[in-house]
Amino acid sequence: MEQVEVVVAHRDCATLRVGDVFLKVDGDQARSDIEVEAMTRAPVPTPEVLWRTPPALALAAVPGAALGRLGSPSTASSAAWAAAGAMVRRLHDAPVPPWPGKGLGDIAARLDEECEWLVGSGTLPADLVARNREVAEAALRPWTPVFAHGDLQLSHVFVEGDEVTGVIDWTEAGPGDALFDLAVLTLGQEERLDDVVAGYGADVDLDVIRGWWSLRSLVAIRWLVEHGFDPGAPGCEIDVLRARM
Repeated sequence: MEQVEVVVAHRDCATLRVGDVFLKVDGDQARSDIEVEAMTRAPVPTPEVLWRTPPALALAAVPGAALGRLGSPSTASSAAWAAAGAMVRRLHDAPVPPWPGKGLGDIAARLDEECEWLVGSGTLPADLVARNREVAEAALRPWTPVFAHGDLQLSHVFVEGDEVTGVIDWTEAGPGDALFDLAVLTLGQEERLDDVVAGYGADVDLDVIRGWWSLRSLVAIRWLVEHGFDPGAPGCEIDVLRARM
């Protein structure tokens, strides 16, 4: 009998692994619909959908290993990181999905709300929040929407050698800012940004990338704390914010 491994579990959703099959249980039907549709449309390697009976979705494991994990230096080669950049460019060059993405106004309002909470709750010092709120301003500008993954953490990109073998977790996919994807991919891995940009093959505004690093970290901390994760672990979100001081 195959062992059942709990990959992640919180009140929003859970992912279990049984052998080479991942079973995702998501109470939000719309989010699961987006994941399946995005994988169908994406011109990059994605997991095979084995079956779907809402709220459960069964996916085949992709080959290879994750590009890395937030909080630990990645052992993947520079070529693998460049390949990840090239993969992102292929995605961004694809037709934009027809469903709505997150608007600039909503993102700015969320940022203000989370900064207020971080200071008011005593979770972070006011000067750390204020400095990163200032850095985040660079990301709050109009952009031309692309087909964005929306949650392109390095643990969601799988490689084998120097090739990308799969990209997982598409629930946040939709029209979005290209530089947000690049920023999430390199969050906590700043030394890999040059490799990613080289593979991406286009001019990138580094101030905007840094802005998204700060913004992403500021808005994620409360969710992480409330769902049992530790944003204060070495190399994770709070350290990303401290690096901007």
